[in-house]
Amino acid sequence: MATFTASSLSLDELARLAALIKTWGRELGFQQIGITDTDLEEHEERLADWLEAGHHGEMTYMAKHGTKRTRPAELEPGTRRVISARMDYLPPEVETTQVLGKPGLAYVSRYALGRDYHKLIRKRLATLAKKIEREVGAFGYRAFVDSAPVMERALAQKAGLGWFGKNAMLLSPKAGSLFFLGELYTDLPLPVDAPFDTEHCGRCSACRTACPTGAIVDDKVVDSRKCISYLTIELHGAIPVEYRRAMGNRIYGCDDCQLVCPFTRFTRASQEEDFAPRHDLDRASLVALFAWSEEEFLDKTAGSAIRRIGFERWLRNLAVGLGNAPWSREVEAALTARRAYPSPLVREHVAWALSEQRAKRGARIAIG
Repeated sequence: MATFTASSLSLDELARLAALIKTWGRELGFQQIGITDTDLEEHEERLADWLEAGHHGEMTYMAKHGTKRTRPAELEPGTRRVISARMDYLPPEVETTQVLGKPGLAYVSRYALGRDYHKLIRKRLATLAKKIEREVGAFGYRAFVDSAPVMERALAQKAGLGWFGKNAMLLSPKAGSLFFLGELYTDLPLPVDAPFDTEHCGRCSACRTACPTGAIVDDKVVDSRKCISYLTIELHGAIPVEYRRAMGNRIYGCDDCQLVCPFTRFTRASQEEDFAPRHDLDRASLVALFAWSEEEFLDKTAGSAIRRIGFERWLRNLAVGLGNAPWSREVEAALTARRAYPSPLVREHVAWALSEQRAKRGARIAIG
């Protein structure tokens, strides 16, 4: 039975409910909950500038929904508040920069090592909504987890969860940026939290310096067309040759700008079992992954965020990684075995990788 009804909540009752929501959120595994209003006018202008500059590349969905992305009540009529939730994802005992220093291994962005986060977080948000409903009765809400035109980082900043770093990621002083965000749009007029207006980056520009492709073109501005995460996940065609060597062994996403951030040292390991690495993806060799059949890929990426790129782009990315690996007979043989692969996209990347490998072999012979 509800303690009070949503339609007749006093200011004190709303304040009490907001406190309960934060308690329930922690109990459900969220590390932080914040509440904000729906005014994103400042961020709407920044998004428009970013889109006009073409920084979104092939991500046409970023412009597809007009102002629904920056005006929550247009996306979900009746929305008055947004409950923003943070969940840390770094699995315990998972190497980060160490794998990048082992060019024979494949680097998969640490958020994608386990099961797809969308379902887990959406389920937790739905559970949070049910708890609210039991307390106040029926109310309007809708849960989002990186699956609709939602300005997640902007809303989280307004809800007090962190500030925008120079790499455009949301930074928490207690967790760096290795976390997921989810939202509950609601018609409840809850009291809002103070936005996180203090930026702690100062003169630090470690993220901009560390970006392998120079994708951070200005403070808080990323040109996706240069970003390895975009190139390996969002881009459907050929990876531009000028960025291939810079990719190194990164075959799905890139964490460099996050890993070098001084605040990442405060990241705590996640205890969520679903985020634990599957199929040794935190330490697998490029050769081993390149040998997967399409059936193996579909089987081993079931329930994983990696599945969305498909087998063709998986091979494309791995071919680049193998081209960047130190020469070995094993690497060259693996690439040669895929030289006649049916996909022109894969064949072109394999040909490039073989050319790189043969050049390295020739250099080894010349050195003696």
